[in-house]
Amino acid sequence: MDLDRLITLYHGLTPENVGRLAEFYSADAYFKDPFNEVRGTEAIQHIFTHMFQQVDEPRFIVTGHTRDAHGAMLMWEFAYRARLWGRGEVQVIRGASHLKFGSDGKIDYHRDYWDTGEELYMKLPVIGSLMRWLRKALAAG
Repeated sequence: MDLDRLITLYHGLTPENVGRLAEFYSADAYFKDPFNEVRGTEAIQHIFTHMFQQVDEPRFIVTGHTRDAHGAMLMWEFAYRARLWGRGEVQVIRGASHLKFGSDGKIDYHRDYWDTGEELYMKLPVIGSLMRWLRKALAAG
């Protein structure tokens, strides 16, 4: 797996080059994030295509990574402008992706980890107020 090429693709991901993910993912690759759980490169490409339809100016920035012969961890920031609640400031979600490589060197497992409460729900107009209240109420002194 050429991890540097994969990172370069994610940094420059556009609706036009989403199909290039098939160069890096096995045909029956598993993908899971807080909202999706799919198998296969077409389904994975659909998730990213859908992302471009839901938010403005989406951009991945891989901030660090580690790897061994069997997989890698990518630490990343996902920056975007929300369509649902206005086109104001850039929002940022921070997370990590756990990748496992198959015997052919392609990714056959991709699991994204990020905190939906802190990184998304707390930023929403109505739900955010409730989430901030809950967070304060449950925090240790």
